[in-house]
Amino acid sequence: MKKIRLDRFLSSAGYGTRSEVKKTIREGRVRVNGKLVRDPSFHVDPENDDVTVDGELVFYERDYYLVLNKPKGYITSTKDRELTVMELVSDVPRFENLFPVGRLDKDAEGLLIMTTDGKLAHRLTHPKWKVPRVYRVKLKGKITEEDVEPLRKGIDLGDFKALPAKVRIISSGDESEVEVEVCEGKYRQVKRMFEKIGFKVLELKRIKYGPVELGELPVGEYRNLTEEEVAELKRLVKLEAEEKDDSDQRKRN
Repeated sequence: MKKIRLDRFLSSAGYGTRSEVKKTIREGRVRVNGKLVRDPSFHVDPENDDVTVDGELVFYERDYYLVLNKPKGYITSTKDRELTVMELVSDVPRFENLFPVGRLDKDAEGLLIMTTDGKLAHRLTHPKWKVPRVYRVKLKGKITEEDVEPLRKGIDLGDFKALPAKVRIISSGDESEVEVEVCEGKYRQVKRMFEKIGFKVLELKRIKYGPVELGELPVGEYRNLTEEEVAELKRLVKLEAEEKDDSDQRKRN
């Protein structure tokens, strides 16, 4: 593998944003092959160089698991004539191997998981596993509990019938705000659900995908998923047990 900047390496390994790891490096907390390095642009070989932070060895990740706070105006695709989400993760090593889990419309924003782990990505988006997604939605007009009842029962959208959704009204007035949880993740599903009951969606933001929450992550930035988040995602789609069985089988052989 080609060498990459030290700050990129540490950021992709979960040691903070690029600005945060640059500060860590300049504070003299990072060593490469035992030698102190204070230059964030110093290049390292992720597979062969030993990099430590405060004496702790940093391990190169074979698979990347990121959560991006997607801004409006970006296409959820790896290639397009317009700006894509790949522009926002171009400093990740092997970023060209990343792909988004599911999609968010160009005018939508919020939580987007990106990974190089194809098997996990496939399961997270497959309807069989019913992975919950939570959205914060701003609507035009005053919405009531009676209005959203069809969504809670499961609404027919023509090409498919949506499963019962969890809906919580946050505010109601000339513009209303609701929180909705769905499991299918069909194309434009949330917008279509509200259009079906007579409400125009003004803003749509995904704030949770399975156990992963957007939190205070700034718009346009990403972070690495924690080991606990990755493990929980794999448990959710029964991958953790399969990987354990495969590992046990290799040991027996």
